Amino acid sequence: MRAVYKTDVGRIRKNNEDSVGIFLNRDGQRLAIVADGMGGHRAGDVASNMTITSLKEMWEESQGIQTAEQAEEWLKSRIIQVNRVLFDHSLNHDECDGMGTTIEAVITTHLFATIAHVGDSRSYILNESGFQQLTEDHTLVNELVRTGQISKEDAEHHPRKNVIMRALGTEPNVNIDIKTITFEEGDNLLLCSDGLSNKVREGEMAEILKNDFDLEEKATMLISIANERGGEDNISVAIVEFSDTGEGDL
Repeated sequence: MRAVYKTDVGRIRKNNEDSVGIFLNRDGQRLAIVADGMGGHRAGDVASNMTITSLKEMWEESQGIQTAEQAEEWLKSRIIQVNRVLFDHSLNHDECDGMGTTIEAVITTHLFATIAHVGDSRSYILNESGFQQLTEDHTLVNELVRTGQISKEDAEHHPRKNVIMRALGTEPNVNIDIKTITFEEGDNLLLCSDGLSNKVREGEMAEILKNDFDLEEKATMLISIANERGGEDNISVAIVEFSDTGEGDL
């Protein structure tokens, strides 16, 4: 298995409120995370960094995850715990009032991938069935699309496109979308913040993942396209490729 992650501040913003990482536990299993922070006075980067740091520490001490049920329970319980830490921190630090973060957290093993999702960052898979989005955006606009009030085309340019309905750290409790999929030889998982998905079309993502460049180049190409198209937001990418080759393992 091979993996890479990258984050970029973009062309407009001064601070990067995204945090991204891929970590190994004691059994050599991977946890990939993309977190896109929000909040004034740089509180967004506090929220995303606290999320990544907390989950990294817990993951590196973990072991014995052999089933999808165990992976789902691990993600659910730890993310609920982190949510409470973030919420309490925002209550006790005025400069962090209202802070929050999206989260894409994916455990990958040689049998399956388990995805935990809150917010509007996304997870995609490229496999023998094609390229597809695995998560549903927790946004006002996506809810309007889902209920048939506006079309997908209207959603692209809706003035309230960035209104998030669910995030980590903004409430004492959080509802987490969790699913497990089969992860097989040749499959690619792509996690990204909306700084990428708002600028790069799915067909373009798929073409880049399919080509023969190494993972580092693929991540760089994705970020470059988002920047070429304005780069108004921070841009984060994590790619996990199921491959038998040991080269480039993270």
